[in-house]
Amino acid sequence: MKKSNFTVVKIEKNKSLFNYEKKVLIKELILDLKLGYYDFEKEKPQKVKFSLEIDYEDKKPSNDKDLKSIVNYAKIVKLIKKLVKNKHYNFLETLAEDVFDELFKDRRIDKISLQIEKLEILKDCSSVGIQISKKRSYGQL
Repeated sequence: MKKSNFTVVKIEKNKSLFNYEKKVLIKELILDLKLGYYDFEKEKPQKVKFSLEIDYEDKKPSNDKDLKSIVNYAKIVKLIKKLVKNKHYNFLETLAEDVFDELFKDRRIDKISLQIEKLEILKDCSSVGIQISKKRSYGQL
């Protein structure tokens, strides 16, 4: 008789066989804000567009009755609005770093791709801006 190569694996109830790779998308959040290095940029608000991709992992499926079981896009939009309301930024890069610092407080978040564009600053361009991706490093230095 032929012997089977299969082994029965017993899974504990609190263990999961799956890891979820999730992504939150925020596209074209447009805010009027004072942002920039030059005096004329500090005088009046300008339109600034934010787009984000936020990658995160979870070991459990989302719970339809628990807002904390997801990375909440409304909370992210509110956070960005609060950052730009409370502080003047000379550079898009420093604004991006503050966004990263706040979002990475959620330990589930692994990577953030952020694009910030000024929509009215140069008349020959529809927009100018930056795109930065930042990934959590799990290794030790």
